[in-house]
Amino acid sequence: MINHPSHYGDGTYEAIKVIEAWELDFNLGNVLKYISRAGKKGEWKHKEDLEKAAWYLNRAIQNLKE
Repeated sequence: MINHPSHYGDGTYEAIKVIEAWELDFNLGNVLKYISRAGKKGEWKHKEDLEKAAWYLNRAIQNLKE
């Protein structure tokens, strides 16, 4: 559960592997993480994960504007 949680990928495309391969920064890494796990931790968590992804994406955009 700690090394390869099912809600972060299917084994081939784990969020951490994609984040590292694409050399994403903290904010964009979190966007990918939350999008990739949305709906996999239960339907009650789906909306929250998408909102978190949007928050980090908005933060990344704001940082580019500054």
